[in-house]
Formats: sequence, structure tokens, C-alpha cells
Amino acid sequence: MEKAEVIAKVKEWNPKVVRLWFTDILGRIKGFNLNINELERALEEGIGFDGSSVEGFVRIEESDLIAMPDPDTMIFMPEDLGGAPSVVFICDILYPDGRPYESDPRYVLRSILKKAKDMGFTYYTGPELEYFYFESDQEPKLLDAGGYFDVLPMDKAAHARKETLLTLNDMGIEVEASHHEVAYSQHELDFRYQEALRMADYLQIAKIVIKEKAKKYGLYASFMPKPVFGINGSGLHVHQSLFRGNENAFYSDEDPKFHLSETAAHYIAGLLKHSREITAVTNQWVNSYKRLVVGYEAPVYISWGRRNRSALVRVPAFKPHKKSSCRIEYRAPDPACNPYLAFTVMLAAGLKGIEEKYPLPEPIEEDIYAMPDEVKAKYGIDALPDSLYAAIEVMSQSELVKEALGEVVFEKYIKNKRTEWENYRIQVTDYEIRAYLPTL
Repeated sequence: MEKAEVIAKVKEWNPKVVRLWFTDILGRIKGFNLNINELERALEEGIGFDGSSVEGFVRIEESDLIAMPDPDTMIFMPEDLGGAPSVVFICDILYPDGRPYESDPRYVLRSILKKAKDMGFTYYTGPELEYFYFESDQEPKLLDAGGYFDVLPMDKAAHARKETLLTLNDMGIEVEASHHEVAYSQHELDFRYQEALRMADYLQIAKIVIKEKAKKYGLYASFMPKPVFGINGSGLHVHQSLFRGNENAFYSDEDPKFHLSETAAHYIAGLLKHSREITAVTNQWVNSYKRLVVGYEAPVYISWGRRNRSALVRVPAFKPHKKSSCRIEYRAPDPACNPYLAFTVMLAAGLKGIEEKYPLPEPIEEDIYAMPDEVKAKYGIDALPDSLYAAIEVMSQSELVKEALGEVVFEKYIKNKRTEWENYRIQVTDYEIRAYLPTL
């Protein structure tokens, strides 16, 4: 969108505030507000800020960075989302001389998308975003005893979810469906597939909207992967496909069972082969690994199938005449990940499979959770890392992830996550007090 078009549209909307948002390497949204009169200057030259206080950005002696609004991300945000009608732009981060900043997650994703484009592909994603509503951020107190697709009386949580869906659609972020999820107090929004960079932007905006609407109803919305012991955690199941122009590169008439092309088969094989290496990015927090355990529909074992929800990669059924719907679903990520980096490493793994023509193993349609160890060994089924520490150790040896993230982000990310693990490792938990203090 040209600058003149942006200015004209903003005048039509008549917002009071300009919001410039960007994302740090941990996926946290950062930003600042501008007077509406500053919009033209922002679009022309960007707005300078101190990058030394942003996680994973620059050192204090080289702190100056530029937030450059991307005109194509312009979204109008109504008054009840932040106190005043505003226009939001997602920003690219630049050095003062105009060079892209290599630690900007948007730049990292743009780089792998360029590689896909050079191979003839456009990468589309359609996530299922799961989250919880609680009474506050102090205690994960469950609000209902509902289950999957339950239609409950319209309580505060149901109203908040309904308003969120309507608001996002009004903002131009297409949400195809919303519903109660499996766990008590758990909900889901399903996004219509988009090109991956746009979808990552949409997910970041949607998280803000979800939290603001929850606050309106006196609730707290949480994207913590596993806030409550003994029930399902929250995932970010990422449906994805590659297109060549308007044609779905994952679809083939020659595969009567799955309708998967060779491209799709190699892509799935790439995801499976490199899944352990990318898990520290798709599941980036200590708490993420409390979700990745047997028995709660979260993937633990590295396999693929169609109906098998214990598998890491699933091929959802679709009507054969709807070729554009042929896709694969990667079930490991959780909603607390950085979507720009998560999309980057998934795409990198899939493209590697295509480049190297990785063979696709046979699908597994049995419940892998209940499968004896000797049977898993027979099928060659490996498991994802079982802790952040294990995931970081695997990632630290990965040339694929280093290349995808770039060496700078790769090193900063690993350093941050090792610090997080060490801070967690030395804590004395409530469990230890209950289990050991009375007996030791």
C-alpha cells in the first residue's frame, strides 16, 4: 500500500492514536504510541528507539534502532481495545542507515520466505490457537467444567470469546471458527489460512485482542502452555501448505489415500527428521514441556498419520475436489512461542526435506501413547525432547536452525534459554516441599 493510500485511509477512520508494534526474539510484543500528526513522518523515515532494553536486541553501546511501519499491516483498533480508537502498524526493525536488523524476528521469517520463493513456493499457515480464561493472573482457577465443543450457558468466558471473534473479523483478521476446547476453561480460535508473514502478524495482534476482551469481562486470558496439572495444555496446531502460484503444491491425484504430492511427502519427512532440533523454538519455555507429555493429546512421539492425534504430524481429511485444502498439521507448537521464529524453523525443516528428497516413513495410525516400547523401537519412533534443557542441547548442534535463524539470533536465543533453564533448575518448588520436607 502506498503512503498516500495509507494517509487517506487513516483520515477516513479518524483514529486518535498511532500504535507501532514489533516483536522481540522471545515473542513478546513491544511498541509505543504516537500522536496522529506524527504518522506521515513515521511512514517516511521510521521512529528511532533504544534497542538495548529489548530482549535479544542490541548491546547498550550500539543501542539506536529504527521502527519502520509496514503499511500493509495497517489495522484499525476500536476504542474498547486500549481506551481510544487507534491505527496499528507492525514494524520492521532497521539500523539507522536503513539496513534490516538481523535480530528482528520479522526479518528472520522474511529471509526463509525468500528462500521458499526462490524455490517457487509461497508458504501458507492456518493456526488453531488454544488458550485459557481464568479469574486473574494470580491463580489458574477454572471457570467451568466444559469439554470439547460443549455449548454452555453464555457465561463471561463465552461472551469474551464471541466478542473476540467478531472484533477480529471486523479488523480484517479472519477467524473461521471458535469453540470450547477439551480442558475445563479452555477455548480455541481457528484462523483462516494466510501467507505466513501476515499470519504471524495476525497472531500477535489477536493475542492482544483476546487479552483485552477478557479484561473487559473481568477475566484473564492465558497462553501459558500448561497452567493446570492433570488436564490438557494449550497448543498452537499449525496447518501449513506450499503453493506454486494458485496451485497447492501439496496436492496430487496420484496418491489415492492421502492425495499428497512428492513435495508434501518430502516436506513432512523434513519436519519429522528435524523436529527435535526445532522444538526449542516451537516450544520455547520451561512450562512448554509440562504439556508435551503422554496422555493429553499433545505430541510426544515423532511420527505422522491421518486420524492419529498422538502423532506429531497429521494430514487432515478434506474433500477431494477442494485441492487448496490439502495441508499438513504440525501439532507440537504452543501458543506462547514466537510465531515468526516458529514458522521460520518449520518451513526450514520442510524445505530441507524437499531439497534433499528425504524419504517419508510409513504413517502410524495406532495410539502411540499405548504402544509398548519394543513396538515403538520396531517402527523407529523417536521422541521429542522432554525438557527445555534437552531441547536447547539438541538445537545448539543444529546447522539447520542456525542457518534459518541466522547466527546472531541463534546465539542470543540459546544464551537466553540456557539462562531460563538455570534459573528454573535452582528453584525449590512447592512439590519438593510437599514431597520431601516432612520425610527428609
